Amino acid sequence: MNNKNDLGALLSQLNQSDSDSCKGLPPVEQWDPDFCGDMELVIKRDGNWYYQGTPIGRKRLVKLFSTVIKKEGDDYYLVTPVEKLGIQVEDKPFIVIRMTQQHTDEGVVLEFEDNCDNKIWLTDPAQFWVEIDKETEEPSPYVNVRKNLSALVHRNIFYELVELSEEKVVNGAKHLGFYSANRFFSLGKI
Repeated sequence: MNNKNDLGALLSQLNQSDSDSCKGLPPVEQWDPDFCGDMELVIKRDGNWYYQGTPIGRKRLVKLFSTVIKKEGDDYYLVTPVEKLGIQVEDKPFIVIRMTQQHTDEGVVLEFEDNCDNKIWLTDPAQFWVEIDKETEEPSPYVNVRKNLSALVHRNIFYELVELSEEKVVNGAKHLGFYSANRFFSLGKI
């Protein structure tokens, strides 16, 4: 399926497969269609989506397609019940653009929101990690959005996390980190 109608054909499949997709995420993990080829779709590191080199400006369309992303190994796909199309993802398919503090019975819980309106409550330290670029030594923080799919935390949100942070000794090493749901999340060793 390598023609100019890839995007339109996929949209048609999505509309036919589940008219109630607004009520929840489609069960992409249960779908195992045949691979149909690669699609000229790239999700850039900054969270922008490009189809055939042109930015997709309609957020609603990006949000719809984001619900059918599936990751297998290191590869990303857009899937419907009958098609699987390979896409390129420069870093992660989502980017965290907003953070709020929610007051709960578990204390303050940080809620992240990504560019596709996914909301992630940070309650388990395994949901959050920081990778250091080997060349630039710049930190890249990530959060798990849903099964096998993650979001890069935007630099502005990272700075907000640094402002909330404090030092704590973890396994004999000093870490800088913050708390959410009364649990410590490390930004890295000091």
